[in-house]
Amino acid sequence: MTEFILNAIAWGGYLGIFLLMALENIIPPIPSEVIMGLGGMAVARGDMTIVPLVLWGTAGTTAGNYVWYHVGRHIGYQRFRPFIDRHGRWLTMEWEDVEKLHRFFVKRGGWVVFVFRFMPTFRTLVSLPAGITCMPLWRFLIWTFAGSLIWNAILAAAGLYLGSRYAELDKYVGPLAIALTVVMIGGYLWRVATWKPRRR
Repeated sequence: MTEFILNAIAWGGYLGIFLLMALENIIPPIPSEVIMGLGGMAVARGDMTIVPLVLWGTAGTTAGNYVWYHVGRHIGYQRFRPFIDRHGRWLTMEWEDVEKLHRFFVKRGGWVVFVFRFMPTFRTLVSLPAGITCMPLWRFLIWTFAGSLIWNAILAAAGLYLGSRYAELDKYVGPLAIALTVVMIGGYLWRVATWKPRRR
């Protein structure tokens, strides 16, 4: 994984960072922690500079999240109901839950989008309800960019601190990513198995 990303960074430069970060938020193949961390290591080697790295990475993050925002906006609030009625069992939610989420997002959606940028998995998923609730696009983009800018800067700085010791990062990132995936899948299966609808 490390060599692949390093080669992509070396070949594509800042554009490679942009594309990897955009893809990470559309179809997460590689964690952003790894991409920006290795980008920071590229800065330590003198292949990049920190400010363009963070800006290009954040632009990629914003672009990737806009895709899910657009999907949510296209689906719309009311058109989402048949999907919930049919597949609510696997989502472990009912339409009443969607209504509560809608009201909450309308009132406090901005800071939710900002805060969720620091949370694995949720930082991408939050874009969908933002689109469904028709959050103004300019507000979504500003909060997404602001939260992503801070998070990406932290990741790049961590990579810069590690310097050329990327093998150490890869040594721990792989098992950690697998462990987190197992925990997430296990938690989801447990929720599905124990979930009971409030109404028949």
